[in-house]
Amino acid sequence: MKPENGECEPGAAPYGNFTNYYRFNPPGERLRLIPAGDLVEVFPGGGAVSVALDVGCNCGDFSVAMYKHLCDLKQNLTWVSPDGIDLKLLGCDIDADLIQRATESNSFPESISYVTLDIMDLASREAVLKPYLDKFHRTSFDICFCMSVTMWIHLHHGDQGLLDFLFCVSGLCEALLIEPQPWKCYRSAARRLRKLGKSKFDHFKTLSIKGDVTQKIQQFLITDCNMELVQRFGSTSWDRSLLLFKKCSFS
Repeated sequence: MKPENGECEPGAAPYGNFTNYYRFNPPGERLRLIPAGDLVEVFPGGGAVSVALDVGCNCGDFSVAMYKHLCDLKQNLTWVSPDGIDLKLLGCDIDADLIQRATESNSFPESISYVTLDIMDLASREAVLKPYLDKFHRTSFDICFCMSVTMWIHLHHGDQGLLDFLFCVSGLCEALLIEPQPWKCYRSAARRLRKLGKSKFDHFKTLSIKGDVTQKIQQFLITDCNMELVQRFGSTSWDRSLLLFKKCSFS
């Protein structure tokens, strides 16, 4: 079923697919906290092309901003050219209208692509992501971005759905930059939906992962997903932590 996002009221976008999202969560508010070099340092390196995945990309503003942020990098890294890195970025979102907007406004079509995808649908995920990676002779992304996606997965798929999502995205990449929503955002989302007289989130009342959701997500990624926390980049003005993880390497 196609999610609706036609109204400007945030509660009218129950999948987080707000039409005006970047008006109140501008990409620069995140990027000012994240030195590009810190991200590139966790890339495996050595390849001619680096590949990134932006899950829940909305209309693509963050995808483009992050692409510029990384490609402007000029540091003395052995596998980075003086002009920066050769980055290919795929943005995906559940909302086809947002993906159309992202595609139409894309200033870097040779490097950034967008696709409609429900990341929780295994068959669709494999049908989309594997051919994309195959084009670059890769089996995983160098880095995956998940900006304020976890709450919507959690509300629509429950506790197990959230854990499945974390296991999935951590398995798709070598490094993961994730911005979980705190529990107060869950309460606000449920309240907005009630005010609009729309159906309640099916799982909100039954969630057992709550309270310090960010800490619980962090712990699961470390203990169950073979990842280590590299850096916590502080909090945005909307009080959400940006956490950078990378795959653990065993000697």
